[in-house]
Amino acid sequence: MKFTETPLPGAYVVELEPFHDDRGFFARGWCQNEFEAAGLKSTIRQANISSNKLAGTMRGMHYQAPPHGETKLVRCVRGALYDVIIDVREGSKTFGQWFGIELTAENDKMLYIPEQFAHGFITLVDNTEVTYLVTEFYTPGSERGIRYDDPAFNIEWPLEVRVISDKDKSWDDFTR
Repeated sequence: MKFTETPLPGAYVVELEPFHDDRGFFARGWCQNEFEAAGLKSTIRQANISSNKLAGTMRGMHYQAPPHGETKLVRCVRGALYDVIIDVREGSKTFGQWFGIELTAENDKMLYIPEQFAHGFITLVDNTEVTYLVTEFYTPGSERGIRYDDPAFNIEWPLEVRVISDKDKSWDDFTR
């Protein structure tokens, strides 16, 4: 795997390094030793799947407050999405900044999202499926969220939101 730090320190684009032959390819999608060697969290507590029927489906922006902060590794296994993170770490030089990347079933990229980063995505095509490896168990009382169109961040989404949960469109404006 290849690890490339994003403009937001601690967050990485992780690329598969597939071995191709006439059958297709084989690649490691997770290796505890490689993540540890890169100085990244490597304890996985949950593996989550998000299936999305329609292009324009918005999920997020979610994170969990300490002491239940989650680190995530996100990969698109079918379809395509635009994945976004926001640094909400108090005291961070990049606090309030966001980063977005297109993840597709074909581009062999994943996004490593550290604790205290809000995370969300919009699907770019119908029938998009996403997998998450997560370092903490979901803890409802620690869940936090940021509205996808919160003016504090001015995220540039590549298409209009067509489907969104009531909860995700109802988060209050972000305050420190």
